[in-house]
Amino acid sequence: MIFDTHSHYDDKAFDKDQEEVLGLAHEAGVGLIVDPGCDAESSEAAIALAERFDFVYAAVGCHPEELASCSEEAYARIAELARHPKCVAIGEIGLDYYWDDTHKEEQKALFRRQIQLALELCKPIIVHDREAHGDCMEIVRDYPELRGVFHCYSGSAEMAKELLKRGWYLGFDGPVTYKNARKTIEVLEICPLDRMLIETDSPYLSPVPLRGKRNDSRNLRYVIEKIAEVRGERPERIEQITWENGKRLFGIE
Repeated sequence: MIFDTHSHYDDKAFDKDQEEVLGLAHEAGVGLIVDPGCDAESSEAAIALAERFDFVYAAVGCHPEELASCSEEAYARIAELARHPKCVAIGEIGLDYYWDDTHKEEQKALFRRQIQLALELCKPIIVHDREAHGDCMEIVRDYPELRGVFHCYSGSAEMAKELLKRGWYLGFDGPVTYKNARKTIEVLEICPLDRMLIETDSPYLSPVPLRGKRNDSRNLRYVIEKIAEVRGERPERIEQITWENGKRLFGIE
């Protein structure tokens, strides 16, 4: 069975056929999905989705790009949703300096606040790190008991080694299949099999040969095949190991 550990089925890209696509993915062997929220509204939608589908779980949080919308009222709602029995993580949270690097301190404060929520509830976190590797590492170093996954890992192999030593997981998705994925492949080569997660980030980051099209969990087979090729393993083994890894991190029986 396949575990898509990061997929946004609450996104408007699935408004017309959400139920159909989820059904087709499940029929294709996708046994578990985690849908992370990015603000209070999408976190609510993720929880609602998890209530409707027994194989879907939710994460809740405020994405760094949604900093402006994270009022005290919105944050209180996220903290409330985090206590839902099908919420398995706090995320997608972190730092993003790609679009806007003028509010770094505010992003870091929000990241730390949500880390504290995760620690309070004994939940892992799902980290979004875009063009903010140094600051993300500085922050997670301050919480040695914290665990989670660096989603769509884009840092260096050196940074990956430190995260792995600290007990973190790394998420791999469509970009591992791209021609310019040299740095990601280097990380894939050193990452222990028991610390890998696979994800789509649907509807984004479709793998080759579907790059540019809407992504969904059925396309994880391309990611699995690429990982198997790089690591000299059978795809079935990668599928099984990443299934077990995801269940272990998110505490799903």
